[in-house]
This record gives sequence, C-alpha cells and structure tokens, in this order.
Amino acid sequence: MKDRLYDRRALLRLAALTGAGVAGVLVLGCGSEDTKEESALPTSPPPTVPPSGFFDSDGVKIHYETYGEGSPIVLVHGFAASIQLNWAGTGWVDTLKPVRRVVALDCRGHGLSDKPHDAAAYDSEKMQQDVLNLMDYLAIQKADLFGYSMGSFISAALLAYHRERFTSVVLGGIGNVLKGLPVDTGRSIAAALAADDPSTVTDPVGLGFRNFAESDPNNDLKALAACSGNPAPPIDAAVFSGVDIPVLIVKGANDTTTENAEPTAAVIPGSKLIIIPDTDHLTVVPDQRFKDEVLTFLE
Repeated sequence: MKDRLYDRRALLRLAALTGAGVAGVLVLGCGSEDTKEESALPTSPPPTVPPSGFFDSDGVKIHYETYGEGSPIVLVHGFAASIQLNWAGTGWVDTLKPVRRVVALDCRGHGLSDKPHDAAAYDSEKMQQDVLNLMDYLAIQKADLFGYSMGSFISAALLAYHRERFTSVVLGGIGNVLKGLPVDTGRSIAAALAADDPSTVTDPVGLGFRNFAESDPNNDLKALAACSGNPAPPIDAAVFSGVDIPVLIVKGANDTTTENAEPTAAVIPGSKLIIIPDTDHLTVVPDQRFKDEVLTFLE
C-alpha cells in the first residue's frame, strides 16, 4: 500500500526520535447554535492568502502547508520533526485529504520555521498561540485538531484552554498530561544538543537525540536545545472538566517513549482511548490501523 511505502529516511529519523526517549514530551506544549456556526466555517483560505507559505506569529516566522478542500483539520507534529517528516512522509496527508482540508505547520524551532535560540520563545503558551495564529491567518474559526507526540501535548493544552476553537481533537503518542517533564531531564537533552563537541556527550539518550537531530539539515541544534530546555508545566485535571467535544487518544501498545495515556483519558470527559497492538512510538505513526481509527472518528 502507498502509505506503507513511505520514505525510508523519514522512517529512520522517526526511529531516532523514538530512541531519544523523551522526544514526545520535551514540550508539554518542547445544539443548534453549534451547527449553525460550523456551517459558516470557511473551507478555503481567503483569496489574498496563499495555500502554503509563511506567516508572522508574534514576531516568529512560521511555515505552513495546506492540502485539499473541505472542513479543516490542523496537524501539529512531534519534537524535532516537521510537516514532511511527521505527516507527508508517513502517508497522513494523503489519508486525510479526501475527508478534510489539511492544514499543517512547522512548529517554531522546527522545519522551515524560525528557530529562536532563547528558551523563553518556547513557552507552552507561545507554542499554542502559533496554532491559533495560523487559524486566524487562514480565517479558520473552528477546526478539528490532530497532534502527535510533542504536538499532542500542545493540542491537549489547546483543548484545555482554547477548546472553543475546535470541533474535535486527536491526541496521538501522548502520555500523562497531568505530569510535567522533569526540568532536569529537559536540561540534560538540551546540554547534549548544545555541546560543541558531541564526543563529550556521555548521556546515551542525549547523544541519540543529537545524532537524530543532526541527520536533518533543517534542524538547528541550538534552537532545539532551547526548546527542550523549556518543558511546559503539567495541566490541572480540573480544566478538562468542561470538555464537550469528541476526543480520540491513540497510542502504540509498546510505546515506552511517553508514559501511560490512561490518566489523560480518565480526566477528559467522553474521550476514547485506542491502543494499537504490536506498535511503538515509531511504528504506530504510519500504521493503517491508526489511520482507520482516525478516519472513523472524523466521520
């Protein structure tokens, strides 16, 4: 099948992402009236806005791509990944295009977007705001939201604090959003990325991630170090109590990169947790069963 024959290099990069251990958690952000409102939602960008390109998000240039037509779904990728690596190269864009207008961004510090070296630039609120600013730029009032790994933690925060902008949320490769990543862990990864000489890096997780990051010429190690050095705080369970939109949570059964997703599912009313057998943080991404679950959910 086409979606199983994606770029081998993309697979290897995703494998390195998994080997980095904390790659998915470096930023926990590294009725009738509803029907009427949704019917008025734009399905294509305003004529003056290109379908792909760059926009300014509070002083940071963010790269985005759109594909297809129809109701929009916004995709938020994982740490040190990109639109191409997380979504296009694994067949997700081709999977979603027939049923949604696909809107994806390269998160700040990633892909073709600007890469600040200041850790403060990667606060959870700023990562969330980039998604909202993209929607505003494209005149999208509401959309489905789909995050993976780091993108899931950003999406979970958007669900918690900005759910009025979304019609449904998919959280893939996520762990326990009620717990934040220990600051010491983020600093250890950041130190490995920022080291002038990689031979001085003794932490195996940090070294593995550094090797992965260096495999992509678009990556800026200093920017990724800043991102990993600023893990977002945990999300209070109470803020999910008012969730009234559909939420799907998907993880690989053998995913040890992030913690169990059960606590997250337990605090989000009505959420559905799916565990894909015989997959991990890497192999679940292109798995057809994952795609089938998301397509069924979007229907």
